[in-house]
Amino acid sequence: MAEMTGRPDLVVSIDFGMTFTGVAYCNVAAGSEHVRHIQRWPGRTQANENKVPTLLIYPKNSTRPSSWGFQAETAQEVSGTEHESREWFKTMLDEQLLEQMRKAVSDSASVPQINEVEKWYTDYFRFLYRTVEARLKSELTSTWEDAKIEFIFSVPTTWKPVPTVERFRNIVSLAGFGSCPSHIASIGLTEAEAAAVHTARNMPGIFKENEILFVCDVGGGTTDLSVFRVKNTLGVSLNLEQIDVVFGATIGAAQLDSLFEKAALERLQYANGLRSMNLGDLSQAAWEMRISKEYQNAKCDYGSEESFADTPTFAVRVPRLDKGYVNHQYGISDGDMHFRRDDLKAFFDVQISKLFDMIDKQLVRLLQKHPNQQVAHLVLSGGLGNSAYLQTCLHSRYASGNTSHCNASSMQIRVAPDPQLVVCKGNVADRVQKLNSGQSVLGWRCCRASYGTMCKMLHDPENPQHFGLRTERDALDGKLYVMDCIDWFIKQVGPFKH
Repeated sequence: MAEMTGRPDLVVSIDFGMTFTGVAYCNVAAGSEHVRHIQRWPGRTQANENKVPTLLIYPKNSTRPSSWGFQAETAQEVSGTEHESREWFKTMLDEQLLEQMRKAVSDSASVPQINEVEKWYTDYFRFLYRTVEARLKSELTSTWEDAKIEFIFSVPTTWKPVPTVERFRNIVSLAGFGSCPSHIASIGLTEAEAAAVHTARNMPGIFKENEILFVCDVGGGTTDLSVFRVKNTLGVSLNLEQIDVVFGATIGAAQLDSLFEKAALERLQYANGLRSMNLGDLSQAAWEMRISKEYQNAKCDYGSEESFADTPTFAVRVPRLDKGYVNHQYGISDGDMHFRRDDLKAFFDVQISKLFDMIDKQLVRLLQKHPNQQVAHLVLSGGLGNSAYLQTCLHSRYASGNTSHCNASSMQIRVAPDPQLVVCKGNVADRVQKLNSGQSVLGWRCCRASYGTMCKMLHDPENPQHFGLRTERDALDGKLYVMDCIDWFIKQVGPFKH
């Protein structure tokens, strides 16, 4: 990837998600600080869509994808088993997680190899790069190739810098990002950090100097939690100082959808055992029910005032099922499978229980490090963070003095503006502010790893840390040294200037 000299003309941020991917940008050359996002995608050019599905379709026995995003959703619905879909592969780039998946299933061959995952990534990002170019080249006064463009990518906190982040960096480069001499591609803030930046810029009035802020980004496949101290509330622009490392976990809407798909498949199998449904691939039918508008709407509305006013049940179309098929035992009639809205509660509760555990551990850790500090705000972002039911559960557990944590007795639960877009918009906003003022919104970050150089130390026979270590006598000064030591210049959790 090339090095950029001078200010970029265009700053573009990509938030690659488990279920959807978003792209935000700012036309710096035009003097703008306004962060916008791509809303017109192939297959949805007549509608505004904030994000594009993270989905690929491959024809049977082909290594070349035929479609992606919204076009892939349409192809999947029409073609059935003639094509193979690739989705939910974001977390698979972590080879350790891939190995855990392989050990957890009876058929290890069903889990892809890392080179297969890398290919899906590369294919998806090639489609994405072509679309970003097509949508944004009209923003420029020069050609796309000659313009100075900076692409910024966010990554989950669960990814280790080596090898996972480096693997991701190589993939986006291979896909075309940063391939032109005047373009660069870089790894920006983590997802929780970017969410904090967007929140701080768009809700500055709610924060006071030195308040502690939790940001919880609950996305499609992963959840990130980070802690910040609010600074410079009376200045030109509010700043944040990170006071603990970011934590991540596999909590999100994709896991919730997976539980619904499993439940739908079980009911299809039981019904089919009593009387054939003539559907062929029941797994394919359950997958299509999972992505259906009926289920997705019921999931997104669950726990809201609208859902309380709605019927206690909802129906999801069973793809290709004859409308004359009836099986009341499993709620199937008129071509639909009927569910109680409260059936969704158990799916939500599995994810929310994991989220509670994550927040509780962070509060305990913060109390140990900063025993006299109170957490003032918990800000939710991400697709699942916008769930009314999730918000209600968090209020019941942590707000209004309900919590058992003494450092969160008056914590306020808030929802970030544009919860689905906070990550990509936050990365752009942080970069643009640094270009214009020389200072990022996120002024200090906590290092998630320690960095240093190999060295040797003068042996001290009184130092217990030197006992049993390999020593050598230096030929120049004749003194005895302890070998294979490390001179740390950044230690884990220690803050560094961003």
